[in-house]
Amino acid sequence: MTLGKLVLKNITRRRGRFVFTLLGITIGIASFVTFLSLGGSLKAEIHRESAALGANLVVTPKGSCAYEQVSILTGEQLPTTITAEEVAKIRAIEGITAIPYLTERTAVDNRPVTVLGILPDETKLFKGWKVARGAYLDTSTEEQAVVGSVLAAQFGLEPGSFLTIRGERLPVRGVLGETGSKDDLTVFLPLPIAQRLYGQGEMVSFVAVRVDDVNQVDNYALKITEAVNLGVVSDKQMLKSVLSIIGTVNVTLQLIAAVAILAAAFGIINTMMTATYERKREIGILQALGARRRTIFAAFMLESAVYGLLGGLTGALGGLLFSALAAPHISQNAFTAFVKGSGSAGLADPWIILGAIAFSAVVAIVAGVYPAWRAARLSPVEAISYE
Repeated sequence: MTLGKLVLKNITRRRGRFVFTLLGITIGIASFVTFLSLGGSLKAEIHRESAALGANLVVTPKGSCAYEQVSILTGEQLPTTITAEEVAKIRAIEGITAIPYLTERTAVDNRPVTVLGILPDETKLFKGWKVARGAYLDTSTEEQAVVGSVLAAQFGLEPGSFLTIRGERLPVRGVLGETGSKDDLTVFLPLPIAQRLYGQGEMVSFVAVRVDDVNQVDNYALKITEAVNLGVVSDKQMLKSVLSIIGTVNVTLQLIAAVAILAAAFGIINTMMTATYERKREIGILQALGARRRTIFAAFMLESAVYGLLGGLTGALGGLLFSALAAPHISQNAFTAFVKGSGSAGLADPWIILGAIAFSAVVAIVAGVYPAWRAARLSPVEAISYE
């Protein structure tokens, strides 16, 4: 009998034990892959939203923290404390283009949706939007809306449809072309209309600033700070800050998954130790037939590796499938909104799959070293006389 056939026979001898041991490593790896996959989607969405914002500098309310910076990228509701006078002072600085935004929330079919108050013509030019269907906002005072492409598809909105926001019915004038950012999931209103509907007076949430000379970003940030007593953050600083928060969350989740993998490793050790005791007589017979200690050691190590490879493969595929299915149902907040964005989560990254399988195999092999060593060091007399 070859070594491979011997290992296969030993693994399938106790099918129930084999299944439960395999499930342990599968669940651990699936958890690990799920967090890695969702974490990768988070980072990709952060970079995408930062690029879609199209700003070199962002002016935020005084004292804003990194959480508000995350909210700017996700479209979450922000404190609205920036006055029209402050916006005018910022826009008066030469060499920059400053676009104010009012971020609010509404519900469509009982599902939360971001509402953004904008200066129609200036924002369209700033963002480089195209209109896919219908028309764009024609004035800044008429009650009307345009919607993102994904939002339109989700709720069946077309030019001529109506949206109810804060008790008022607003006609949908058009649907924007796909941008691949959170704009695809947003309702856009003229800024004065949004300010009136939400009772914000002339306040806005933040101001996106694009500078004519990118080499002078720091100088312009200083000029804005001197002109108004508000927070100013560069796109690079904001990106670094948000990625730092997401990185901390990812590490925490991966540590939780690592605990599950560690528990699975102990399950493999327990299975292999039990197999060592159950197969003492078999080991003795093999030794009597001329099998060397390294052959017995290799047989047990190969058995552990099979658990790791199978568990890694099923866990990787299960994790990717779960992350893809779970992402659309994650409760929306400033962190998980990235996963629910227009990008897709749980993409089958080959490096994630290969890495998970290799990691699972290594864990299983390490877990099998001690049981294999115990099996190999049995003396022929002790092993063959075992009953």
